[in-house]
Amino acid sequence: MPATFTPTSLSGVFVVQPSFYPDERGYFSESFKASEYAMHGIPGPFVQLNHSCSTRGIVRGLHYQLPPFEQGKLVQVVKGSVWDVAVDLREGSATLGHWFGTELSDFNNTMLWIPAGFAHGFVALEDDSHLLYQCTNEYNEGAEAGVVWNDSQIGIKWPLEGVVVSEKDRALPNLSDAQLFPSGYQQSSHLMET
Repeated sequence: MPATFTPTSLSGVFVVQPSFYPDERGYFSESFKASEYAMHGIPGPFVQLNHSCSTRGIVRGLHYQLPPFEQGKLVQVVKGSVWDVAVDLREGSATLGHWFGTELSDFNNTMLWIPAGFAHGFVALEDDSHLLYQCTNEYNEGAEAGVVWNDSQIGIKWPLEGVVVSEKDRALPNLSDAQLFPSGYQQSSHLMET
């Protein structure tokens, strides 16, 4: 059974339901298949895998990297649950500043594809939540950028109150002061050279 790719309200962002085969031993899931993802316009290769563990109520984000070090991210939760968010930061986009959020968990086995041109953030919905995300480019400190998690112009409706946010993330700019992706931005067709 192939994976399903469900478009969201943000062009290019997909909810991905990988193939899933449970039986009396547990389950097997085909989380990524390059040919299948390519058919849905999701580029590869993935060159960095990040693993984040958070306790309930921790918010991380909203993070992104600027060109030429932009990153597409394929996000999944392997333990616990998070509410995962993408925000459109493409200057001139009809959905600039709009957001999409969905729950990712070890129970629903759902993934979220967030292309470059979007910020990414999440809140852990339970203790010991483990999130993995594969990236299309390596981390580059000089290209690091972000938008503050509670910017009223964006208006994300976070599902928890009393969240904990790092000092670094609380200091991120509002959308009106953030560095955006240039008008007409398309993710670089170049792949990271190794």
